[in-house]
Amino acid sequence: MARRIDVTGTGGVRLAAWEFGDPPKTDPAGSDPARDVPDGSPGVLLLHGLMGRASHWASTARWLSGRYRAVALDQRGHGRSDKPPQASFTRDAYVDDAEAALEQLGLAPVVLIGHAMGALTAWQLAAKRPDLVRGLIICDMRASALGAASQREWDQWFQSWPLPFATLADVRKWFGEDDPWVERPNPARGEFYAEVMAESSDGWRPVFDPEQMLRSRETWVLDAHWEELAQVRCPALVVRGLDGELGRAEAQEMVRVLPRGQYAEVADAGHLVHYDQPEAWRAAIEPFLDSLGSD
Repeated sequence: MARRIDVTGTGGVRLAAWEFGDPPKTDPAGSDPARDVPDGSPGVLLLHGLMGRASHWASTARWLSGRYRAVALDQRGHGRSDKPPQASFTRDAYVDDAEAALEQLGLAPVVLIGHAMGALTAWQLAAKRPDLVRGLIICDMRASALGAASQREWDQWFQSWPLPFATLADVRKWFGEDDPWVERPNPARGEFYAEVMAESSDGWRPVFDPEQMLRSRETWVLDAHWEELAQVRCPALVVRGLDGELGRAEAQEMVRVLPRGQYAEVADAGHLVHYDQPEAWRAAIEPFLDSLGSD
Protein backbone atom coordinates (compact mmCIF):
# COMPACT_ATOMS: atom_id res chain seq x y z
CA MET A 1 0.00 0.00 0.00
CA ALA A 2 1.01 3.62 -0.41
CA ARG A 3 -0.10 6.54 1.68
CA ARG A 4 0.11 10.03 0.19
CA ILE A 5 0.82 13.08 2.35
CA ASP A 6 0.63 16.53 0.80
CA VAL A 7 3.25 19.06 1.87
CA THR A 8 3.94 22.59 0.70
CA GLY A 9 7.26 23.49 -0.84
CA THR A 10 8.86 26.86 -1.37
CA GLY A 11 6.76 29.29 -3.38
CA GLY A 12 3.62 27.36 -2.44
CA VAL A 13 4.33 24.42 -4.76
CA ARG A 14 2.30 21.38 -3.65
CA LEU A 15 4.46 18.29 -3.16
CA ALA A 16 3.37 14.67 -2.76
CA ALA A 17 5.17 12.63 -0.11
CA TRP A 18 4.63 8.88 0.17
CA GLU A 19 4.88 6.17 2.78
CA PHE A 20 5.11 2.65 1.37
CA GLY A 21 4.33 -0.41 3.42
CA ASP A 22 2.68 -3.78 3.45
CA PRO A 23 -1.10 -3.80 4.03
CA PRO A 24 -1.60 -2.92 7.71
CA LYS A 25 -3.03 -5.27 10.30
CA THR A 26 -6.25 -4.22 11.98
CA ASP A 27 -5.41 -2.13 15.01
CA PRO A 28 -8.19 -2.18 17.63
CA ALA A 29 -6.56 0.71 19.43
CA GLY A 30 -7.36 2.93 16.47
CA SER A 31 -3.85 4.17 15.77
CA ASP A 32 -2.79 5.32 12.33
CA PRO A 33 -3.06 2.19 10.13
CA ALA A 34 -0.50 3.47 7.64
CA ARG A 35 2.36 3.15 10.10
CA ASP A 36 3.70 0.03 11.75
CA VAL A 37 6.73 1.63 13.40
CA PRO A 38 6.47 2.97 16.95
CA ASP A 39 6.03 6.66 17.61
CA GLY A 40 9.39 8.36 17.91
CA SER A 41 11.09 6.05 15.39
CA PRO A 42 13.87 7.79 13.49
CA GLY A 43 12.92 9.29 10.15
CA VAL A 44 14.27 8.68 6.66
CA LEU A 45 13.61 10.92 3.66
CA LEU A 46 14.25 9.40 0.24
CA LEU A 47 14.94 11.70 -2.71
CA HIS A 48 14.80 10.39 -6.29
CA GLY A 49 16.94 11.59 -9.17
CA LEU A 50 16.11 13.71 -12.20
CA MET A 51 13.02 12.33 -14.00
CA GLY A 52 12.42 9.88 -11.14
CA ARG A 53 9.55 9.62 -8.71
CA ALA A 54 8.93 8.49 -5.15
CA SER A 55 7.72 5.05 -6.24
CA HIS A 56 11.24 4.21 -7.44
CA TRP A 57 12.08 3.98 -3.73
CA ALA A 58 9.13 1.71 -2.83
CA SER A 59 11.13 -1.47 -2.18
CA THR A 60 13.76 0.41 -0.16
CA ALA A 61 11.08 2.24 1.82
CA ARG A 62 9.22 -1.00 2.64
CA TRP A 63 12.46 -2.57 3.81
CA LEU A 64 13.22 0.45 6.01
CA SER A 65 9.70 0.73 7.42
CA GLY A 66 10.26 -1.87 10.11
CA ARG A 67 12.69 0.40 11.96
CA TYR A 68 12.19 3.89 10.51
CA ARG A 69 9.42 6.16 9.42
CA ALA A 70 10.48 6.16 5.77
CA VAL A 71 9.00 8.79 3.46
CA ALA A 72 9.77 9.27 -0.24
CA LEU A 73 9.18 12.67 -1.83
CA ASP A 74 8.01 13.45 -5.34
CA GLN A 75 10.13 16.51 -5.96
CA ARG A 76 8.78 19.55 -7.79
CA GLY A 77 8.10 18.85 -11.44
CA HIS A 78 8.15 15.09 -10.81
CA GLY A 79 5.67 12.32 -10.05
CA ARG A 80 2.42 13.56 -8.52
CA SER A 81 3.85 16.85 -7.28
CA ASP A 82 2.93 20.15 -8.93
CA LYS A 83 4.60 21.21 -12.16
CA PRO A 84 3.82 24.95 -12.44
CA PRO A 85 5.08 26.29 -15.78
CA GLN A 86 6.73 29.30 -14.18
CA ALA A 87 8.01 27.59 -11.04
CA SER A 88 11.61 27.90 -9.94
CA PHE A 89 13.79 24.86 -10.59
CA THR A 90 16.95 26.16 -8.97
CA ARG A 91 19.11 24.25 -6.51
CA ASP A 92 17.77 26.45 -3.72
CA ALA A 93 14.19 25.54 -4.65
CA TYR A 94 14.87 21.80 -4.46
CA VAL A 95 16.80 22.10 -1.20
CA ASP A 96 14.18 24.37 0.37
CA ASP A 97 11.44 21.91 -0.64
CA ALA A 98 13.23 19.04 1.08
CA GLU A 99 13.75 21.19 4.18
CA ALA A 100 10.06 22.14 4.23
CA ALA A 101 9.04 18.50 3.83
CA LEU A 102 11.22 17.43 6.76
CA GLU A 103 9.72 20.07 9.01
CA GLN A 104 6.10 19.49 7.97
CA LEU A 105 6.42 15.71 8.25
CA GLY A 106 8.21 15.88 11.59
CA LEU A 107 11.04 13.60 10.42
CA ALA A 108 14.05 15.42 11.83
CA PRO A 109 16.69 14.54 12.80
CA VAL A 110 16.57 12.46 9.65
CA VAL A 111 18.63 10.11 7.55
CA LEU A 112 18.66 11.49 4.01
CA ILE A 113 19.00 8.98 1.16
CA GLY A 114 19.35 10.44 -2.30
CA HIS A 115 19.95 9.10 -5.78
CA ALA A 116 21.69 11.23 -8.44
CA MET A 117 20.18 14.75 -8.36
CA GLY A 118 18.35 13.77 -5.17
CA ALA A 119 21.71 12.96 -3.58
CA LEU A 120 22.99 16.44 -4.44
CA THR A 121 19.88 17.94 -2.84
CA ALA A 122 20.48 15.75 0.20
CA TRP A 123 24.08 16.79 0.77
CA GLN A 124 23.31 20.44 0.12
CA LEU A 125 20.54 20.28 2.74
CA ALA A 126 22.82 18.45 5.18
CA ALA A 127 25.39 21.25 4.76
CA LYS A 128 22.76 23.97 5.14
CA ARG A 129 20.84 22.48 8.10
CA PRO A 130 23.05 20.12 10.09
CA ASP A 131 20.52 20.26 12.93
CA LEU A 132 17.99 18.40 10.76
CA VAL A 133 20.21 15.57 9.47
CA ARG A 134 21.78 12.68 11.41
CA GLY A 135 23.03 10.65 8.47
CA LEU A 136 23.42 10.87 4.71
CA ILE A 137 23.56 8.28 1.90
CA ILE A 138 24.72 9.50 -1.51
CA CYS A 139 23.88 7.14 -4.37
CA ASP A 140 25.78 7.51 -7.68
CA MET A 141 26.09 11.30 -7.87
CA ARG A 142 29.19 13.17 -8.97
CA ALA A 143 30.54 16.25 -7.19
CA SER A 144 32.49 17.49 -10.20
CA ALA A 145 31.08 19.81 -12.87
CA LEU A 146 29.67 18.01 -15.90
CA GLY A 147 29.85 20.97 -18.29
CA ALA A 148 27.78 22.59 -21.04
CA ALA A 149 28.41 19.73 -23.49
CA SER A 150 26.63 17.37 -21.11
CA GLN A 151 23.58 19.63 -21.08
CA ARG A 152 23.49 19.74 -24.88
CA GLU A 153 23.68 15.94 -25.00
CA TRP A 154 20.71 15.66 -22.67
CA ASP A 155 18.70 18.09 -24.81
CA GLN A 156 19.44 15.98 -27.89
CA TRP A 157 18.58 12.80 -25.99
CA PHE A 158 15.15 14.11 -25.01
CA GLN A 159 14.50 15.06 -28.63
CA SER A 160 15.34 11.50 -29.72
CA TRP A 161 12.53 9.93 -27.67
CA PRO A 162 9.94 8.41 -30.06
CA LEU A 163 6.95 10.06 -28.36
CA PRO A 164 4.25 9.10 -27.87
CA PHE A 165 4.89 5.45 -27.13
CA ALA A 166 2.03 3.25 -28.29
CA THR A 167 2.23 0.87 -25.32
CA LEU A 168 4.10 0.42 -22.07
CA ALA A 169 5.82 -2.55 -23.68
CA ASP A 170 7.24 -0.11 -26.22
CA VAL A 171 8.48 2.08 -23.37
CA ARG A 172 10.23 -0.85 -21.73
CA LYS A 173 11.80 -1.98 -24.98
CA TRP A 174 13.04 1.43 -26.07
CA PHE A 175 14.61 2.42 -22.75
CA GLY A 176 15.80 -1.10 -21.99
CA GLU A 177 17.17 -2.00 -25.43
CA ASP A 178 16.79 0.52 -28.28
CA ASP A 179 17.81 3.80 -26.63
CA PRO A 180 21.23 4.75 -28.08
CA TRP A 181 22.37 5.51 -24.52
CA VAL A 182 21.95 1.82 -23.60
CA GLU A 183 25.23 -0.07 -23.98
CA ARG A 184 23.60 -3.47 -23.47
CA PRO A 185 20.04 -4.63 -22.76
CA ASN A 186 18.90 -3.55 -19.31
CA PRO A 187 15.34 -4.60 -18.36
CA ALA A 188 15.54 -2.70 -15.06
CA ARG A 189 16.11 0.53 -16.97
CA GLY A 190 13.06 -0.19 -19.09
CA GLU A 191 10.96 -0.73 -15.96
CA PHE A 192 12.37 2.43 -14.38
CA TYR A 193 11.14 4.58 -17.27
CA ALA A 194 7.84 2.74 -17.55
CA GLU A 195 7.09 4.06 -14.05
CA VAL A 196 7.39 7.67 -15.20
CA MET A 197 4.98 7.35 -18.12
CA ALA A 198 1.26 8.07 -18.13
CA GLU A 199 -1.36 7.25 -20.74
CA SER A 200 -2.70 10.19 -22.74
CA SER A 201 -5.13 10.44 -25.65
CA ASP A 202 -2.45 9.55 -28.20
CA GLY A 203 -0.27 7.11 -26.25
CA TRP A 204 2.19 7.06 -23.38
CA ARG A 205 4.13 10.20 -22.44
CA PRO A 206 6.34 11.17 -19.46
CA VAL A 207 4.64 12.52 -16.36
CA PHE A 208 7.23 15.31 -16.32
CA ASP A 209 7.94 18.14 -18.75
CA PRO A 210 11.35 17.51 -20.38
CA GLU A 211 11.92 21.27 -20.56
CA GLN A 212 11.51 21.51 -16.77
CA MET A 213 13.99 18.65 -16.38
CA LEU A 214 16.54 20.55 -18.48
CA ARG A 215 15.90 23.70 -16.45
CA SER A 216 16.47 21.70 -13.26
CA ARG A 217 19.66 20.16 -14.59
CA GLU A 218 21.24 23.35 -15.90
CA THR A 219 21.33 24.75 -12.36
CA TRP A 220 23.91 22.16 -11.24
CA VAL A 221 25.80 20.67 -14.19
CA LEU A 222 28.01 23.71 -14.75
CA ASP A 223 29.29 23.88 -11.17
CA ALA A 224 31.32 21.61 -8.92
CA HIS A 225 29.86 20.78 -5.50
CA TRP A 226 32.88 19.85 -3.40
CA GLU A 227 32.47 22.82 -1.06
CA GLU A 228 29.07 21.66 0.14
CA LEU A 229 30.40 18.13 0.66
CA ALA A 230 33.11 19.48 2.94
CA GLN A 231 30.43 21.21 5.03
CA VAL A 232 28.50 17.99 5.78
CA ARG A 233 29.14 17.17 9.44
CA CYS A 234 27.05 14.03 9.88
CA PRO A 235 28.20 10.51 8.95
CA ALA A 236 27.89 10.03 5.19
CA LEU A 237 28.07 6.99 2.91
CA VAL A 238 28.95 7.29 -0.79
CA VAL A 239 27.57 4.36 -2.82
CA ARG A 240 28.36 3.71 -6.47
CA GLY A 241 27.41 1.07 -8.99
CA LEU A 242 30.44 -0.47 -10.64
CA ASP A 243 28.98 0.45 -14.04
CA GLY A 244 27.40 3.70 -12.90
CA GLU A 245 28.16 7.32 -13.68
CA LEU A 246 30.24 7.96 -10.56
CA GLY A 247 33.76 6.65 -11.07
CA ARG A 248 35.68 4.96 -8.27
CA ALA A 249 38.40 7.62 -8.06
CA GLU A 250 35.89 10.46 -7.75
CA ALA A 251 33.79 8.51 -5.26
CA GLN A 252 36.82 7.92 -3.06
CA GLU A 253 37.77 11.58 -3.30
CA MET A 254 34.24 12.47 -2.19
CA VAL A 255 34.72 10.19 0.82
CA ARG A 256 38.00 11.95 1.61
CA VAL A 257 36.40 15.39 1.38
CA LEU A 258 33.44 14.44 3.58
CA PRO A 259 34.49 14.94 7.21
CA ARG A 260 32.88 11.60 8.21
CA GLY A 261 32.70 9.83 4.87
CA GLN A 262 32.47 6.11 4.14
CA TYR A 263 32.46 4.17 0.87
CA ALA A 264 30.51 1.26 -0.64
CA GLU A 265 30.04 -0.11 -4.12
CA VAL A 266 27.54 -2.48 -5.68
CA ALA A 267 28.65 -5.02 -8.29
CA ASP A 268 26.60 -5.60 -11.46
CA ALA A 269 24.82 -2.28 -10.98
CA GLY A 270 24.68 0.74 -13.24
CA HIS A 271 23.51 4.24 -12.42
CA LEU A 272 20.16 2.98 -11.09
CA VAL A 273 21.87 1.16 -8.23
CA HIS A 274 18.87 0.67 -5.94
CA TYR A 275 16.71 -0.34 -8.91
CA ASP A 276 19.25 -2.58 -10.68
CA GLN A 277 20.34 -4.58 -7.64
CA PRO A 278 17.91 -3.99 -4.74
CA GLU A 279 19.23 -6.77 -2.49
CA ALA A 280 22.89 -5.80 -2.98
CA TRP A 281 21.92 -2.14 -2.46
CA ARG A 282 20.30 -2.97 0.87
CA ALA A 283 23.33 -5.02 1.92
CA ALA A 284 25.60 -2.08 1.07
CA ILE A 285 23.73 0.47 3.17
CA GLU A 286 22.60 -1.65 6.13
CA PRO A 287 25.92 -1.57 8.06
CA PHE A 288 25.98 2.23 7.76
CA LEU A 289 22.41 2.52 9.01
CA ASP A 290 23.22 0.19 11.89
CA SER A 291 26.18 2.37 12.84
CA LEU A 292 23.96 5.43 13.18
CA GLY A 293 22.15 3.81 16.07
CA SER A 294 25.16 4.31 18.29
CA ASP A 295 26.29 7.59 16.79
